[in-house]
Amino acid sequence: MPPFPDENGEPFLERVGRGETLVGDGAIGTQLQAEGLEAGDAPESVTLHRPEILARIASGYLEAGADVLTTNTFGASPLKLARHGLEDRTEEINRRGVEVLREVAGLRAYVSASVGPTGALLEPYGDTAEAEVFEAFLRQVGALVDGGPDLICVETMTDLREAVLAVRAARTVTSALPIMATMTFEETPRGFYTLMGNSVADVVAGLEEVGADVVGTNCGSGIETMAHIARSLVDATSLPVAVQSNAGLPEVREGVVTYAETPELFARYAGEMLTYPVAFIGGCCGTGPEHIRAIRAVVDGGGRGPQSL
Repeated sequence: MPPFPDENGEPFLERVGRGETLVGDGAIGTQLQAEGLEAGDAPESVTLHRPEILARIASGYLEAGADVLTTNTFGASPLKLARHGLEDRTEEINRRGVEVLREVAGLRAYVSASVGPTGALLEPYGDTAEAEVFEAFLRQVGALVDGGPDLICVETMTDLREAVLAVRAARTVTSALPIMATMTFEETPRGFYTLMGNSVADVVAGLEEVGADVVGTNCGSGIETMAHIARSLVDATSLPVAVQSNAGLPEVREGVVTYAETPELFARYAGEMLTYPVAFIGGCCGTGPEHIRAIRAVVDGGGRGPQSL
C-alpha cells in the first residue's frame, strides 16, 4: 500500500525530503489518563471499548495544526499485551487503532502507526531471545499495515538492538511505507546515550543500516535537552530528523502527576530547531493541543511564534 497523500497529493517522505518541517501531535497516554484511564490499565484497551475517546483526542490535535496523528498502539505488541490478557486481540487492537485515526485524519493529516518497546529485556541481559521479539514486531506491524497507515513509527526505544529488530520487522512487512525510528537519550558527561549505552552516532548508523527513513528522539527530560540532542542527530546523519519531547519530567503536585513545560517554551525551542533544520517536531508525555498549536505557529511563521517570539 503506497503512503497515503495529504490533501495536496504529496506523500510524507516527499515533504520532509524537500526540507519541509511537519508538525506532529502530542501525548496520548497522559491524555487518556485525563479521560479516566486508571493506573495499570492497558491504554490499548481504550481502542476496543471507547474508540470515541481516541477520536476526540486526535481531533483536538488535528484542530491544533498537527500534520501527523499517532495511533494508540504504542504497547500493542503481543508480548506487552500478554501482561493484560490481551495477546489474542493483537490484530484487532492494531488494525482498529489505525482505522480510528484514519477516520479522523481524512485527507488532512497522515496517520503514524506507533510501535513501542515490548517490555522484554533481550538476552544476555534478560531472558528473551531476539527471534521472539522480532516475531512479536512482525505480528504487530502486519496488523498495523492492514489498517492502512501512512507511516510506521518505532518510538521510545532505549536499546538499539530492539529498535533494529522493530525496524527490520517493519521493513519485512512493507517496503512501501516510510519508517520513522526515535530513541530516548539521557545526557551524560560523555554526551547523549540511551539507557543501554548507545551513542547518537551508533544509533544513527544502526537505524540507517536497517532501512529507517527518518531518525530522531522522543520522550526525555524536556524540550531544551531535546533541542541539543536534535542538533547532535542532525550533525550525525543526512536523514530527516524527528523530535517529540516530553513537557519536562513528571512531578506529583497535590497527588496529581503534572508536567511543567509550557507551550511557550516549546515554541521557543521549536524555533531553534528549525534552524538546524529538524524535519518533524511534535510532543510526547505531558503535552497537549496547546503545545502543538504553539509549535504550529512557529513552523508557519518560519521560526518565529506569536507575541514574545
